[in-house]
Amino acid sequence: MSINILWADDEIDLLKPHLLFLEEKGYKLETATNGNEALDLIQQNDFDIVFLDENMPGLSGLETLSKIKNKWPALPVIMITKSEEEAIMEDAIGSKIADYLIKPVNPHQILLALKKTLDNRRLINEKTAMAYQQEFRQLGMQLSGRIEHDEWIELYKKITYWELELENSKDESLNEILKMQKTEANAMFSDYVEKNYIDWLKSDSDDKPVFSHNAFKEKCLSSIKNNEKTFLIVIDNLRFDQWKILQPKFEELFIVEKEDIYFSILPTVTQYARNAFFAGLVPSDIIKKYPQYWGKNDESSRNQFEAELLNEQLKRNGVNIKTNYNKILSLNAGKKFAENIGNYMNAQLNVVVYNFVDMLSHSRTEMEVIKELVDDEAAYRSLTQSWFEHSPLYDIIDYLAEKKINVILTTDHGSIKVANPVKVVGDKNTNTNLRFKTGKNLQYSEKDVFEVSNPADVFLPRENISSRYIFAKENNFFVYPNNYNYYVNYYKETFQHGGISLEEVLVPIVFFKPKA
Repeated sequence: MSINILWADDEIDLLKPHLLFLEEKGYKLETATNGNEALDLIQQNDFDIVFLDENMPGLSGLETLSKIKNKWPALPVIMITKSEEEAIMEDAIGSKIADYLIKPVNPHQILLALKKTLDNRRLINEKTAMAYQQEFRQLGMQLSGRIEHDEWIELYKKITYWELELENSKDESLNEILKMQKTEANAMFSDYVEKNYIDWLKSDSDDKPVFSHNAFKEKCLSSIKNNEKTFLIVIDNLRFDQWKILQPKFEELFIVEKEDIYFSILPTVTQYARNAFFAGLVPSDIIKKYPQYWGKNDESSRNQFEAELLNEQLKRNGVNIKTNYNKILSLNAGKKFAENIGNYMNAQLNVVVYNFVDMLSHSRTEMEVIKELVDDEAAYRSLTQSWFEHSPLYDIIDYLAEKKINVILTTDHGSIKVANPVKVVGDKNTNTNLRFKTGKNLQYSEKDVFEVSNPADVFLPRENISSRYIFAKENNFFVYPNNYNYYVNYYKETFQHGGISLEEVLVPIVFFKPKA
């Protein structure tokens, strides 16, 4: 397909060598010697791009640019000028030009500017596809070998990187290959966790992952002890890939000092994982030490005492500081906190638990309109990004950057898009979560689950003498045989958590310091 170029310059006769060079490369050109003539030509023709001289008699280049952008905002314009004045550059860039060149320009500069502007996406996609094809073999070799917990973290980071890189690619075959590779990785990771989880929790060895119950002490405590004010922001159910698409907005305001990942305990749900994080204890030890902070047989009440559990953890570690804790569950609560954030600056540690991503995943299950908006993983990330950019949380982050406050960002667990139904039978007291079940008289196929017949082995509470836990692996989800087809269709392709997958278990934790 030929590219139509308009070049507007009052000295166009001097540019004939450039025009001939571009025509030899297959481009079609029209020329104008002033701004009004350029506007008339744009009105009459379909141009793919405009080269615009900044210093023309009559209607100036910047005035012409303004009129072009008002009427044809999508038309790319490359400004060419003799002037190196910063104000002119800023005016042009502020008017959303595609590129900015300073005379004298040579033909190869012009060609490069064209390719950057018009072929940018194609060239990036081709380069990305080639790079992934090379990486594919390396990822395959890693998956065929023995992988330890720290290597799983790096492997998941690589898979996430390529997921984001290929997101805008039109190469469906490469996207399918990556999905298959991720599915294979999740199957192996689920088996790996199942094989090692009980030993990890019981071991005193340093050669094991950092889990929810020791993440605060091992990852955060040293930062908090340095006497600088810190905000710990916990976004419920934030996956690593969602953090990566939020990262550029954070980096506009902060320097990322360290990006890390730890392992969520099982089940990967708020009531267990987040309580363990704030308490610095596994669930069974929370019940022993602080029974008043663990709701009996009522999962919805088990995160009401996170502030108390955090203060107990600080006390056990000999840290005596003033803390504030706020849980934000609605837009109005977020706005109110953002408006009054200055009132919390007297504490050395402020904890903000922000619940939006978790509500989004639940809403996608329950509301048709959200299902349509969040049709796939890319849309799920995109909606998370859009929410953050327009949320009170962004205002909070902006304020903290201005006040030079350190920030730690983390979550309690992630979620996975489920696809494969697994039948399970339980009595009326069995919990409703689709990724883990606990109760007595559970019936299931052992090959489909990670089975824990003795909850004490994984430091979980036993509701009665015959209680056990089962965890869904990979992208499976539990469905009762009653109304089986209805529930399969209702829950398939929804985002769930509680079981074992890379997305649920590997929890991002990021440390920011203010820009100087």
